[in-house]
Amino acid sequence: ELKESEEPLMGNFEGIGIQFNLFHDTIMVVSPISGGPSERVDIRSGDKIIYINDTLVAGKKITNNDVFRWLRGKKGTKVELKILRKNEKNLLTFVVIRDKIPVFSVDAAYMAAPEIGYIKINRFSNTTMDEYHKAMRELWAQGAKHLILDLSDNSGGYLHAAVELADEFLKSGELIVYTEGLKSPRRDYYATAKGGFHEGKLVILINEGSASASEIVSGAIQDLDRGIIIGRRSFGKGLVQNTFPFPDGSAVRLTTARYFTPSGRFIQAPYDKGVEKYYENLYSRFKNGELTGDKNIPFPDSLKHYTRNKRTVYGGGGIMPDLFIPMDTSYFSDFLMSLSGKNIINDFCIEYVNENREKLKETYQSFDLFEKNFNMDNGIFEAFLSYAKKQDITGTEDEISRS
Repeated sequence: ELKESEEPLMGNFEGIGIQFNLFHDTIMVVSPISGGPSERVDIRSGDKIIYINDTLVAGKKITNNDVFRWLRGKKGTKVELKILRKNEKNLLTFVVIRDKIPVFSVDAAYMAAPEIGYIKINRFSNTTMDEYHKAMRELWAQGAKHLILDLSDNSGGYLHAAVELADEFLKSGELIVYTEGLKSPRRDYYATAKGGFHEGKLVILINEGSASASEIVSGAIQDLDRGIIIGRRSFGKGLVQNTFPFPDGSAVRLTTARYFTPSGRFIQAPYDKGVEKYYENLYSRFKNGELTGDKNIPFPDSLKHYTRNKRTVYGGGGIMPDLFIPMDTSYFSDFLMSLSGKNIINDFCIEYVNENREKLKETYQSFDLFEKNFNMDNGIFEAFLSYAKKQDITGTEDEISRS
């Protein structure tokens, strides 16, 4: 459990290197990871894993964690897979040698408009800064002068990675964050001269899923008036945890300090009423109209702080954006919620691609071609509605139109 919890932040894990989906109680390969051990032995998208080391795994109620436990393992160890492949009468046997598989923290990097680059970061891991620098070099080569940094739904990660990212945008000597605890003296983290993006305009996107390290970066940028924060109020996690390992390989994580933004804001949401109430906070935001912009959020004067340019900001429950963007609920309907809750859209797409894989590959030889030329015709849409109906999900004409 400890290893599994740390792997996403280490930047890699050891396994066979596939992206998979549980489709009708069967492990379906969505894609072998490029250059990984599964690709090397010719495991393909659409393959269905029936046996793992002579153990039948198809047609059983299994979870993602079960699959992780079976397929991950020490580098150099072997796992035998028996696979059902379309147009093959018999099961195919593959022996895969586990290896290190990278876990990327930069989801996307591209030019959003002339001179404006966009980078989406999903976590703050050991490899985040290497990935960020690579992405920025590519954007600069395409003429980027300004940056949109998307930290929405980024739940955090390592403190040092957040400090290093904020350092990219701030001038030497500027305070990024400080930590302080009951038994932990104050420790300040300052920007250095290493940063490479001091002049261009900066926008940071956040939402209710942005937490911890994401709030360190957005809080520093906001307090120092280096850029504009756009989106919705962040989660509100301002506690520092340290991991203390034991000789048996287990560990305990203890909260040892709080972190504060440069203006002195403590952005931790209240947790004095227990962990359940703490995590129900997001549901409460939706229910009371905050996420949709139907209700203003009251802050007491005791939480008031000021940015470098004397703008008012508040602590005590996340980073409030400079420009609020409400959650788009215009397309919400019971029909769409049912489709989403039962994973119908994803399941239909998997089945459609699996049935039409060769035709799709022949027609669209690259993702760019697919993105530019693929259209959802009436035949596909009617097939989707029929597929949903078989799962007892139907909608009115209005619900279908809005969805």
